[in-house]
Amino acid sequence: MQSRLQHRLEQQAPQGIDMSPLIDVVFILLIFFIVTTVFVRETGVEVDKPQAVSATTLEQSIILIAVTDSGEVIYDGSNIGIAGVRSVVSQAQQNGNQSSAAEGKPVVIQADRLVEAERLLAVIDEAKLAGAKHVSIAALKP
Repeated sequence: MQSRLQHRLEQQAPQGIDMSPLIDVVFILLIFFIVTTVFVRETGVEVDKPQAVSATTLEQSIILIAVTDSGEVIYDGSNIGIAGVRSVVSQAQQNGNQSSAAEGKPVVIQADRLVEAERLLAVIDEAKLAGAKHVSIAALKP
């Protein structure tokens, strides 16, 4: 009789908590948050934008080019110069998804308030020659 009782107690002994389902759930949540995160693409330089009353917010799928106060033209953290604007914009237009291919991605130029108008116009011209239909200049609301 005593051996039966001892045998039952051994069978009912706590086995421990199985951690594998918990780890699976944590990994699934991690994958979910990584996939659903929106990554904002910046130019990589800080630009002192001018103010404009008509400033509006644009969509996320834009081509962002910065022109610094020293005259550098920056795209994706690297200095491309005015000569590189056309190739960058045309390549980014081709890499866009098919639904917006007819319309094309808008180009937004973040120009410092001290940039010469001639330099800014040269960047706008290069973007338009690359096939950009909408070219805007970034500004802050007052």
